[in-house]
Amino acid sequence: MNSYVTGKTIRDMREKKKLTQKQLADMISVSDRAVSKWETQKGLPDITLLEPLAGALGVTVAALLSGECIENKNQSANMIRSHFYICPVCGNVIHAMGDGSFSCCGISLLPAQEEEPDPEHRISIETMDDEYYVHMDHPMNKDHYISFLAYLTSSGIQMIKLYPEQTVECRFRKNGHGKIYAYCNRHGLYAEKNL
Repeated sequence: MNSYVTGKTIRDMREKKKLTQKQLADMISVSDRAVSKWETQKGLPDITLLEPLAGALGVTVAALLSGECIENKNQSANMIRSHFYICPVCGNVIHAMGDGSFSCCGISLLPAQEEEPDPEHRISIETMDDEYYVHMDHPMNKDHYISFLAYLTSSGIQMIKLYPEQTVECRFRKNGHGKIYAYCNRHGLYAEKNL
């Protein structure tokens, strides 16, 4: 990630929005000469202009600074296609219904990818009336534990945050076809077949 916005990024994003330098300048109350200087690397926008500049370009400040425009390809907001972003420093979990640009503890987060199932991370699911009883035989100590369990369907999510010393078990109310997820702080994201 660049430490500050580059002229090439501003130009590329402006052209993608089909804006002239003058139109962009008018949107953020600067001169078109200022925009020209930024794009030719003869100057940089003041830090107070980053938020209005990002807004005028239709991107986040993080996308403006990184130069990477992330598009949400899940426009229909189907929850099954959503992503989990997990901070490796504090363990914060961000759930997004599509692609996004997220950071936590000063780190840009990537979406967690599903790992290949293995015996240590097998998710057991039992049907009990109108609920799924979910449990795992997994270590739950300070260094190695399951951080959360989630049940994702096309219309919603149910999530349980877990902590070391707890048992890995919970009940989810049945809510249609979906997947059960478990996140191991050492090995990543695991999912059990469609229910």
